[in-house]
Amino acid sequence: MKENKSEVTAEEALDRLREGNRRFAAGEGLAAQDCGTERRREVAAVQKPFAIVLGCLDSRVPPEIIFGQGLGDLLVLRVAGNIASQHVVGSVELAAEAFGTQLVVVLGHSMCAAVWASYEELRKPSGRPSPELQSILDHIAPSVQLAADASEPMATDLWMDAAVRSNVINSVTSLRNDSSVLSECARGSGLRIVGATYDVESGLVDFFEPGAEQG
Repeated sequence: MKENKSEVTAEEALDRLREGNRRFAAGEGLAAQDCGTERRREVAAVQKPFAIVLGCLDSRVPPEIIFGQGLGDLLVLRVAGNIASQHVVGSVELAAEAFGTQLVVVLGHSMCAAVWASYEELRKPSGRPSPELQSILDHIAPSVQLAADASEPMATDLWMDAAVRSNVINSVTSLRNDSSVLSECARGSGLRIVGATYDVESGLVDFFEPGAEQG
């Protein structure tokens, strides 16, 4: 059943994520009340997530932790390479419509094994990936190729950063352009879809908005 539009605007949600990430990178722990018994009872009655995050499945990049958020604050989807496959797009649509959440973040990260695997398969096809894995690598492949076309030396840190960022942009573009539901949410409730990259060494997230000034 569809719930009311979120009281948290996209800009307010971004500010919360930025501040939560600042606390995490500084080594400040999550407050006990954010995940304690009282909070659990509160969200059992009704959930009011203020942001949707599409992230990679990498064990080093749990969105709730790196954004310093508690139980019920985020709706998180995780898939290798943070790709916007058909099922992922449908899941974001469901979340946006059901809760009126006004912010979607596509979160990539440094040292992404999925991006590297796509590069390796393009460089020297092995014929070993299953059809399911191959579909993920195929989603990522255009970003790998775009990074190569940008004249960055292949397989360097700068090339990887460029490929990861391009892959995030591709998912943001898919969510914006391939879903009439999300387009309607953008017009009606102010839904905003942004990109972000996480540095697994520093713990910091860099937000950006393809097609607009970086945030």
